[in-house]
Amino acid sequence: MTWRRPDAPLGYGHQSIDSSDHAAVAGVLHSSHLTQGPAVAAFESGLCRATGARAAVATCNGTAALHLAMLVSGVGPGSLVWTSANTFLASATSAAMCGARIEFVDIELASGNVDLRRMAVMLAAGPVPDVLVVTHFAGRSCDMEALIALKQRYGFKLIVDAAHALGARSTSSGRQWGLAEHKEIDAVCLSFHPVKTITTGEGGAYLTGDVELAERARRLASHGVERRPREDPFPGLGGTGGSPPHWYAPMVQLGYNYRMSDLQAALGNSQLARLSSFVERRRSLAERYDAGLKPFEDVQRPALDPDHAWHLYHVRVPAAARDELMAWLADGGIHTQLHYYPLPLMPWFRARGRGRGEEQFPMAVEHARTAISLPLYPDLSESEQARVVAAFAEWFGR
Repeated sequence: MTWRRPDAPLGYGHQSIDSSDHAAVAGVLHSSHLTQGPAVAAFESGLCRATGARAAVATCNGTAALHLAMLVSGVGPGSLVWTSANTFLASATSAAMCGARIEFVDIELASGNVDLRRMAVMLAAGPVPDVLVVTHFAGRSCDMEALIALKQRYGFKLIVDAAHALGARSTSSGRQWGLAEHKEIDAVCLSFHPVKTITTGEGGAYLTGDVELAERARRLASHGVERRPREDPFPGLGGTGGSPPHWYAPMVQLGYNYRMSDLQAALGNSQLARLSSFVERRRSLAERYDAGLKPFEDVQRPALDPDHAWHLYHVRVPAAARDELMAWLADGGIHTQLHYYPLPLMPWFRARGRGRGEEQFPMAVEHARTAISLPLYPDLSESEQARVVAAFAEWFGR
């Protein structure tokens, strides 16, 4: 683990890098491929094993993965996309980049996940969205059994923003499922930012059970270029009739440069080997927070859940004290964060009529006024965590 002075500032998240990560990246630096080489394919295979997906496309960041998921799901001008009012910007902006109309669904306060009862009322009233994007907030899966039942009834496509949830599990149809294993999930999107469960520096991935969709996403992620063309490069000049030459890579649609480099993928592969230990350490720290903060009546703790990936450990405190408490903690070197300010209240969405007033999202607003994400990452020591708990004891004992 990384050594830090006892008085060193604590962030809410931090990468965990060791000698195996250094060696993996150095190995690529000494290889013949810094990008578009074998490390990316190996990382994609590892992600499939870890999540139950049939296919994975590694990307330069999580937003790119979400954008690809929208594109291959047919999202475009005139499409209707629903997502949670409590999520990162990209869950919605990836749809906006396609020209879609966006509506938000309020959350249940206890979990921070989308309120499926509210969603059921909205679906019954119509119109039904073309695509629903749900976020497994903080690393806790939505109620996938209820969500899949709604999908089967109403026919929308289902994209899971699982940027928080690598290592999480869910239960449906009487069994446990990997993150991207269930056939009713059209796409799962991951992020590998340094604060996430594993990191590639920056990076993301599009996961799916549909191999054909994955190939479409892969093509879009690499300039719309077809790597295995069948047609002759010069059909008007009388082709040979044989296979196209190896150098021929035609652009068949307008695409993007969303590729992940081999340097990033090598780091991701090394990190992926420690995924289970990272998640177990996060769960252990969450349990310690739960015990340490239990005496404080004004601190509402998240429910412990053995399937939770614990990207975040967030508590809720009285709204009147929340901002002052966060500032006081920061003065003591304990840096916390809010996840998230409600997306429908963001100025960009308000200005375009895509967001609605605070009264339409009371739980998301309540969450945003009371929630604090505390430091949580594998290299957080027990003494550093005790420092966070002691700070809460001092504040609430004043």
